[in-house]
Amino acid sequence: MAISIGILVFDGAEELDFVGPWEVFTMANEVSKHLGQEPVHDVRLIAEHDRPAVCAKGMRVLPDLTTAHCPKLDVLLIPGGVGTRREATNRELLDWIAAVARTAKWVTSVCTGSLLLTAAGPGKGKRVTTHWSFVETLRARGEAGEVLDKYRYVRDGNMVTAAGVSAGIDMALWLTGQMHSPDFARAVQRAMEYDPSPPYAGLA
Repeated sequence: MAISIGILVFDGAEELDFVGPWEVFTMANEVSKHLGQEPVHDVRLIAEHDRPAVCAKGMRVLPDLTTAHCPKLDVLLIPGGVGTRREATNRELLDWIAAVARTAKWVTSVCTGSLLLTAAGPGKGKRVTTHWSFVETLRARGEAGEVLDKYRYVRDGNMVTAAGVSAGIDMALWLTGQMHSPDFARAVQRAMEYDPSPPYAGLA
């Protein structure tokens, strides 16, 4: 049976935070198909409302499911973005995150999505990471056990939090290796042509 993966979206979500992991998890299905096997992941976008979510840079995305009609998930992924500041006070959404996290095999976030995990409860007392520009803010809230910087992703039990934006791709590839095998994750990485060598890196 395919692993059920729910990716939360909301107004102000950072696009690559969820599109990057979406590409990893759905590319895994393409690799599986190439191997003559059934899809390994059932990936859905989930939002509180069935209208399009307007993301941080203006992309509009239509969710597959609403939180009210979401079945049990194996994996929950929460992106970051400016919208997390608003959603961190959305008690109904935070309660949904907490409920899903209680039975999910993996609970994950990208960028400031870790704010929602700590505000909702599952991230409280845990080691987490976030975008470098938000590290001190998250530390000041005093909810996480430790907020680490200079890490692409951090695991604490079944919770995996990734730093900003593109780090979500690394985290999703690592998680794919945990759920299947490192060799399978390497095949997904190769299929994506994901071999980072950014321009100007030597000037940093």
